[in-house]
Amino acid sequence: MQKIEDMVPGTETLEETGVDVLTDFEKLFQIVVWNDEVNTFEWVIETLVEVCGHSEEQAEQCAMLIHTKGKYAVKNGNYDDLKPQCDAITDRGIGATLEVMA
Repeated sequence: MQKIEDMVPGTETLEETGVDVLTDFEKLFQIVVWNDEVNTFEWVIETLVEVCGHSEEQAEQCAMLIHTKGKYAVKNGNYDDLKPQCDAITDRGIGATLEVMA
């Protein structure tokens, strides 16, 4: 039997190669901001815009959810990106924690 490479010019045999498969997915985290009786809506909104890069509207919505639910996850991502942002939020006197997403 004739091989396909011999019948079709420019065709070559591909060799099978080993491929590493990612088996351990990077964990995703979220910044959870907590409601309190100290910080104003304006301060929380300003912080979310400046620290997290939220739009004004997005920050307002997050602030309302924080107020009504007691806490809200304002940003998701990897640990290395979120840790400095979470620290910057807490440095401004706003309660925030970095949690692993379920």
